[in-house]
Amino acid sequence: MKIHPFFLEMLQLVLVLAAAPLFAGWVKRVKCWTQGRTSPSLLQPYWDLRKLFSKDIVLAENASWIFRFTPYLVFGTTVLAGGIIPMITTDLPLALTADVIALVALFTIARFFTALAGMDIGTAFGGMGSSREMMIASLSEPAMLMAIFAVSLASKSTSLSTMATVISQGYSFLRPSLAFAFLAFVLILLAETGRVPVDNPATHLELTMIHEAMVLEYSGRHLALVEWAKMMKLFLFMVLGIAVFAPWGIARTDDLLPVVIATVVLSGKLVLCGVVLVLIETGLAKMRIFRVTEFLGTAFLLATLGMLSFFILE
Repeated sequence: MKIHPFFLEMLQLVLVLAAAPLFAGWVKRVKCWTQGRTSPSLLQPYWDLRKLFSKDIVLAENASWIFRFTPYLVFGTTVLAGGIIPMITTDLPLALTADVIALVALFTIARFFTALAGMDIGTAFGGMGSSREMMIASLSEPAMLMAIFAVSLASKSTSLSTMATVISQGYSFLRPSLAFAFLAFVLILLAETGRVPVDNPATHLELTMIHEAMVLEYSGRHLALVEWAKMMKLFLFMVLGIAVFAPWGIARTDDLLPVVIATVVLSGKLVLCGVVLVLIETGLAKMRIFRVTEFLGTAFLLATLGMLSFFILE
């Protein structure tokens, strides 16, 4: 049975909205298991979002329209990014009309307005978090583009759907270009999603927090939208890595059965990715902020080596 591309696109957007908090709950639960602590329910992120949506908004007296508008923009751009990445099928209207450059641009818009909102109310923590976020962005975004471009050289296209199709049709993952690009992407994922060793999503220590410092003044539904977008960003980066480097199982048609199978396969991959992410975080310690430049510089170097190895060895 055929599924209309419009309904496929809507299905994927609903999957992003619904599955992102569940994936965040899975990561928290596995992390508690590895640390010997009592783990919360997998549904705890949903309960937290419901509680935040039910609370009133408290705004600073000098908050401008930027501060009020940013949560909605961040949430909207993150959802739109979810429509570009091929998760369960490559036959998506948005995925066919946008590429990796548009995807990075959407994340950049969200980051830019989040940094503006952090500085808008004039607190010391907001300005500190915004400056740190922009420093990380100046290094992580070029490295991310270079890592994805290393894969695009193999597929001869910057379209994520085309990349997923070419890699799933037998392009060897053991090629040096893809191996270097994958290592670079893992480092970028840790930085972009605010995970250890770059940032600690569970801390509110003023001297170390980056993302939390920018959204410290948000409350109510504004904070709920920001936190929901943060969960979706982690989910989307995981799915992006799967689509680019391990796309096996993604449907290439709009038939119902392949889409259902692709959804089940994606769920299994995400469970495994959550465990790997926790093992990486548990084995590393939070690094000093001045060491982040070396960390992301290494990612950029690996991505560059991936592109060079394609021209030299392939």
